Amino acid sequence: MPAPPRDDRPQNHAAIYAPERSIGLQLRRIVVQLGAAIECRVEPLGLTDAQWKPLLRLWLREPASASALARECHIDSGALTRLLDRLEAKGLVRRDRAAHDRRVVHVALTNAGRSVAGRLPALLGDAQQALLQGFDGNEQDALRGYLDRLEANLQALATPPPDGDQI
Repeated sequence: MPAPPRDDRPQNHAAIYAPERSIGLQLRRIVVQLGAAIECRVEPLGLTDAQWKPLLRLWLREPASASALARECHIDSGALTRLLDRLEAKGLVRRDRAAHDRRVVHVALTNAGRSVAGRLPALLGDAQQALLQGFDGNEQDALRGYLDRLEANLQALATPPPDGDQI
């Protein structure tokens, strides 16, 4: 029976970290570049990279509370308020206070907002196609699988160890 492959990598993780080989930094660069590519596509709609996200979320499932929208867009409530101010000034969204609790703000698309948001899936699909150009279906599936595993690893990393366990 053949011996299992040897892992010759150093066991000292500090010794093997090199910023130019950091997967986290590479993923960050990809996200920044993808954001710039999407911004070029949504700019003719009068939107920025930050503004299309709540519009798409609302188009997929409206109305939403402002707090839920902030969570789904991964931004704090103050940043969302400023975004909604701009989108409201453009006539794309409206905000209404909930009758049962005036602290709750519901956000909905206007007719103009629905028209603009309805164009987003095609623009985002084009950007995704450009991003994955040169990858066949199997490679795309493998990439998604690797990213799913990275995400699961990160979720586990973000979970505090049980009491008494040391890292």
